[in-house]
Amino acid sequence: MHLPASQIPGLVWAYHLHEGSTPARALPDAEVKALPGEGFFWFHFSLADARLPAFLESLGVLPEAALVALTTHETHPSVNVDEGYLYGTLVDYQRDFDQSTREIGFLHYAVFGRFIVTTRLHPLASVDSVRFAVEKTPGKFDNPIDIFEQIVANFQRSLFGLVKEITADLNVIEDAVYSNREPLKHQKELQPLRRSIVRLHRHMRTLLTAMRHAAAAEEDEMPEGFADVSARSTSRLEAAGHEVDALQERARLLHEEVNSLTSIETNRHLYIMSVMTVLIMPPTLVTGFFGMNTGGLPFQHDDAGTISAFGAIGVSVLLAWWLLRRAGIF
Repeated sequence: MHLPASQIPGLVWAYHLHEGSTPARALPDAEVKALPGEGFFWFHFSLADARLPAFLESLGVLPEAALVALTTHETHPSVNVDEGYLYGTLVDYQRDFDQSTREIGFLHYAVFGRFIVTTRLHPLASVDSVRFAVEKTPGKFDNPIDIFEQIVANFQRSLFGLVKEITADLNVIEDAVYSNREPLKHQKELQPLRRSIVRLHRHMRTLLTAMRHAAAAEEDEMPEGFADVSARSTSRLEAAGHEVDALQERARLLHEEVNSLTSIETNRHLYIMSVMTVLIMPPTLVTGFFGMNTGGLPFQHDDAGTISAFGAIGVSVLLAWWLLRRAGIF
């Protein structure tokens, strides 16, 4: 695999690694001409550069399916093995300057021979962590598939950290909900958390299913070492999946509780409005009666007629109240 000495489109970093504890060497853009025959290489590209697809195709070492996987903007996890190639899409969290976010991003990858090629649109937390590990502890990586496994492992650790944060947020909402304080407010707070959990659950299950399917492929279709890596990665993803399942179930139950409290609050308001309506109806009838422009109305020529009309209004209210109490409504 030869790379031109000119500016490489979208290249974020390139590393030359060796089996054992030999330090990894970063390959600057300007120094990349012909790759040596020993060790293996990790090339990481940004999809923000529109020239990248044409560049990868010009190398002539990737099958069509792997090229599509590396240059797509696909937002569904996938793991594919074919004739010794491993390629697809992994889930990760986007990185914002010096910290991870809760925004989900996607890493596209291809593992073949002595190379692992990864692409992404936004900076990703797990990939950056693996890069630091490559620089500090290169002895952990003996071949390209080890880098792939480490990315999956780092995503699992990031996931556990996110689960811990969401659990803390749910604890706060749960304490407030069961104290019967402002259910509508907590419903608004819970909605974005539930969306994050549901989206994460969907991607986790898709990735786990894809990993299992890839592990069931014929051994001669897999790259070297993938069988063991897939078994360990599947175990990690299953453990993470159990955490997400529990979180989703808890969020669902809490959502039902918030909805129940909201319904109770709404019904209480409707009850109050209904009682007020019933109490106001008799006075409305009295005032409507005395407001008719007809002759012979009671108290029409009485100096105390207005006071008598107000008395009739009071009696009608008391009568309505008594009837509600008698019926057990109020």
